[in-house]
Amino acid sequence: MILVDSNVWIDYFRGTANPQTDKLDLLLGREPLAIGDLILTEVLQGFDHDRDFRQAREMLTSLTVVELGGQEIAIQAAKNFRTLRKLGITVRKTIDVLIATRCIESGYELLHNDRDFDAFQRHLGLRSK
Repeated sequence: MILVDSNVWIDYFRGTANPQTDKLDLLLGREPLAIGDLILTEVLQGFDHDRDFRQAREMLTSLTVVELGGQEIAIQAAKNFRTLRKLGITVRKTIDVLIATRCIESGYELLHNDRDFDAFQRHLGLRSK
């Protein structure tokens, strides 16, 4: 399963071409894709027009929607944050810690365009697409 981060979806819906949106284009309909519940919120809240919101909601909710949090993931995310901080790395956003931790714990690959995930790849085993 490949979980797609909000920055990739936002670029995709804006029509921004980059390696991640190109990869998403190739994966859509060919690979099992997932979106996190909080990622769904981040993406959908950015639409100005109701029609665009409805179309994006239909498309995104046709994917597997993954609960990113929960007690076990929250505790493991805090441990992961602390591990990286001890290495001198401070992740800027808590949501990124939750996303990375959910992917690590569930064995998902992550399609992203965010440098905060690099430390999770180098030190904690996050697999990136």
